[in-house]
Amino acid sequence: MKKNYYAILMAGGVGSRFWPVSTEEFPKQFHDMLGTGDTLIQKTFHRLAKLIPQENIFILTNARYNDLVLEQLPEVTQRQVVLEPAMRNTAPCILYASLKIQKENPDAVMIVAPSDHWIEDEDTFSKNVEQAFEFCSENDALMTLGIQPTFPNTGYGYIEYDKTSAEAIKPVNQFREKPDYETAKAFISQGNFLWNAGIFMWSVKTVINTFQKNQPELFELFKSGISAYNTNAEADFIKENYPKAENISVDYAIMEKSKNVYVIAAEFDWNDLGTWGSLYDKLDKTENGNAVVNARVLPEDASGNMIRTKKDKIVVIDGLQDYIIVDKEEVLLIFPKSKEQDIKKVLQNVRDKFGEQYG
Repeated sequence: MKKNYYAILMAGGVGSRFWPVSTEEFPKQFHDMLGTGDTLIQKTFHRLAKLIPQENIFILTNARYNDLVLEQLPEVTQRQVVLEPAMRNTAPCILYASLKIQKENPDAVMIVAPSDHWIEDEDTFSKNVEQAFEFCSENDALMTLGIQPTFPNTGYGYIEYDKTSAEAIKPVNQFREKPDYETAKAFISQGNFLWNAGIFMWSVKTVINTFQKNQPELFELFKSGISAYNTNAEADFIKENYPKAENISVDYAIMEKSKNVYVIAAEFDWNDLGTWGSLYDKLDKTENGNAVVNARVLPEDASGNMIRTKKDKIVVIDGLQDYIIVDKEEVLLIFPKSKEQDIKKVLQNVRDKFGEQYG
């Protein structure tokens, strides 16, 4: 373990594509989505803690989830929970947390890791992160972990790296937006494209200098509170100033504007668990090809379904193929997997017709 190793665990999202399980009051990172006994945030925290001292793992989340974080991660103290009073995408919160860490330890190197990724080979994950940390400790580098594409996915951004490099750590040529299917196929055929998983590593010095160069207004906004950070005055400063920050992702804010960007092709398995379909892909299947969490299922001419209920509920299905079936208290969702990207719209329709309390 290295005292200079830090992590920012990103846990502020709502995960609306996992409705009705994931809601604004209780989003997916706080649920045991796979029925393993651990919630997603617990799995991510314990994975990071294999490499990084527990006290150096900061959980970045919306202020409304403070109690949920402390309840699910009893190992952490309030000092480690960095609260956003408003939703402003990833750049402002990463800059805010980085300034806090730099004030505590100017020699820190850090990883930014989403709370909802599923990684089984945790030892290899630690190995790849340590590779990146060692490189970032010695170089002025912004690093990311890219995922080897397994099919022409149109739901991810892509990272194009320098194919002439024989090193494990490769210079990034450019980030590419989510492509259409034909473009995604062309990316994969070229052989030097990776999925952008949103996992970043850098020294705290490098990332703050990069923000100062590429986002001077955002930098000045948060830099003005440096005397308050890690003191009792911090909460008041953030409450007043955080809502003034631009709503911008870290990719747009600094990664796409910088020349000193590098990537490691991840050697571990990875799933971003962004949708019910991605959860279906990750889970073991029954002999009928259904993925089941918690339920006891009696299927007849039913296959390819994603089924989730409360513990041991009996579900009888006849004649359904490739559906999402989720039973949660006052909401039952029966929806084609092929239309899962429309669940956000369905959620809004439910709120409009029946009230905000259902989402």
